[in-house]
Amino acid sequence: MKHDIWKLVIAIAVCQMAGVVGSLFTLPNIPTWYDALAKPDLAPPGSLIGLVWVTLFTLMGISLYMVWANGLKKEKVRGAVTAFGIQLVLNAAWSFLFFGLRSPFYGLIGIAVMWMAIAYTMAMFWKVSRTATYLLVPYIAWVTFAGYLNFLIWQLNPH
Repeated sequence: MKHDIWKLVIAIAVCQMAGVVGSLFTLPNIPTWYDALAKPDLAPPGSLIGLVWVTLFTLMGISLYMVWANGLKKEKVRGAVTAFGIQLVLNAAWSFLFFGLRSPFYGLIGIAVMWMAIAYTMAMFWKVSRTATYLLVPYIAWVTFAGYLNFLIWQLNPH
């Protein structure tokens, strides 16, 4: 049981660290670049976005734990965990593309690739744990919304 608790803590921490890495590109560019962009009316305030991501990364960590707990010796578990790792890297990469490069266009490409990777991860998780898959539904829903906002920001800021 102790090992399971540690796996849960590690899984959540790994996901939260992706958020920390992303914030290294995001936070410095909010006052210097992002605040000056034209944004759609649907764009939520930054404080809400941060809260949503902390919640989503926690759900993602629990989901990862539920798959990992089935044992990495199983090929379908290894495949699912690998897919999860790839989409998590793509998540952090979006912050670099959008904020770090200050490019809504590159961000849009990145979020489209990330969305596909999340969908693939969910398909892989489904083979291991349906509950773990359901925990990723809010994540893909938020990324869908974020992709829509990313598209609108790109359209509103053609330079």
